[in-house]
Amino acid sequence: MQKVVVGMSGGVDSSVAAYLLKEQGYDVIGVTMQIWQDEDVCSVSENGGCCGLSAVEDARRVASALDIPYYVMNFKEEFKKSVIDYFVSEYVMARTPNPCIACNRFVKWESLLARSLSIGASYIATGHYASITQLPNGRYAIKNSATKAKDQTYALYNLTQYQLKHTLMPVGDYTKDEIRKIANDIKLPVADKPDSQEICFVANNDYAGFIEEYLRDEDNRRIIEEKRSQYQRNMEKSGYGFTPGNFVNVNGEVLGRHMGLAHYTIGQRKGLNLAMGRPVFVMELRPKTNEVVIGDAGDVFSDSFYINNLNFMAIDDLKDEMVVNAKIRYSHKGSRCTIKRTGPDEILCRFDEPQRALTPGQAAVFYKDDYVVGGGTII
Repeated sequence: MQKVVVGMSGGVDSSVAAYLLKEQGYDVIGVTMQIWQDEDVCSVSENGGCCGLSAVEDARRVASALDIPYYVMNFKEEFKKSVIDYFVSEYVMARTPNPCIACNRFVKWESLLARSLSIGASYIATGHYASITQLPNGRYAIKNSATKAKDQTYALYNLTQYQLKHTLMPVGDYTKDEIRKIANDIKLPVADKPDSQEICFVANNDYAGFIEEYLRDEDNRRIIEEKRSQYQRNMEKSGYGFTPGNFVNVNGEVLGRHMGLAHYTIGQRKGLNLAMGRPVFVMELRPKTNEVVIGDAGDVFSDSFYINNLNFMAIDDLKDEMVVNAKIRYSHKGSRCTIKRTGPDEILCRFDEPQRALTPGQAAVFYKDDYVVGGGTII
């Protein structure tokens, strides 16, 4: 009997994943990853998603109901290094990060997989809405799930072939309603638990407040400064993203004052506090001059961009131009795009039709025939 470690967040999806795998004959072990940084019990209990103590309590109850072994594994150090430090440094450098993608690659897979294999498991499994297939060319690729509304393939594009080979995703063949029905039918205690919507380590979606508090710690500031210096960019005027500066238009004319670059992202309309007499949007963040460039709705559309930090999945490399369906954010429906390699770690992407708010730091993910071709980070 093959052993599989199921990452259990205390939610209905991972709970049903554990049940489905047990039904398929696997030797299932439930594991919740301890990744929260705050040791104060009251504070930790308030955290949502997979970071809070409630996740452990719920996962433990599910494991008991399924009669499977259950453990809590400590990944605090890995989470801080690969997710929180990355999250903060990206905002400091006037980019918009996707911490869930980093967490998937470096914590939920790289770290959990290594530890699971070391205890004799053949696979890890999650409750993601996606599926994994080995293609005729021998490569493993993630395929769109049965439900477009909950499809999570975008956040999984960065997984390696080794990780995919040792991963099971049993939930990908079901819709959310079907998963909840299974949970109710077998009377799981989390059958009706609502989905977590916010980034798990940021309370009330207050990104700027979290970053400002995080940088008050001298050790954290040193780590972020080292990351920032690797980019060799003059960030002094932006003051870690919290120094007020000017809103300007494309001609450089001053329109008003902003609160600091960390408070803004490309395409943002709300919270600008600019009396322009019409809706205006963030077009660009300029850390070297500490300016936020403002434009009209049409100004935030573009048809071309570059990406780096490449990862290929359905193909081993991009040698020729390829036409794909490209998504530039989790909620983006995707659009026809031609991709062409322009450097060792760089691809030029051209949409057939201009797309809104191409945002540095976010991921661009490419699809072909419902499979993930690969992707990278928008620069």
